[in-house]
Amino acid sequence: MDYVIVGVSDMARSVNFYRSVLGLPLKYETKEWTEFDTGRTILALHPGKMSAQPGSGSEDILAGTCSVGLVTPDIEKVYRELQAKGVQFILPPVQRGGEGIKLAVFLDPDGLPISLSQSLESREKTETPIA
Repeated sequence: MDYVIVGVSDMARSVNFYRSVLGLPLKYETKEWTEFDTGRTILALHPGKMSAQPGSGSEDILAGTCSVGLVTPDIEKVYRELQAKGVQFILPPVQRGGEGIKLAVFLDPDGLPISLSQSLESREKTETPIA
């Protein structure tokens, strides 16, 4: 995957959130397109229309949409730091049964749910060929 695009209603406000609040490194910024250097996949912001209703969590994912997921080694620490910066969480860190992770969900300035997860177990990744 090369990039994920997030539609935003206010580019400056969203750039500030993703750069200053979340700490993502800014790669490129204009009024029409902004990119953050997030490793192999670029997070891009593009002007968009406001949705009728902000997202409220992963159980409300609609077909034809996507969301952003971030990984951290210490979810409780990041949760406290983001709360102190005024970030609105709609799901505090909870252990997900059978998934081996703790998960939290917060909202960006336009109400986009962003998942934050921490692996609770060390799993070896094996590649399985597709038949």
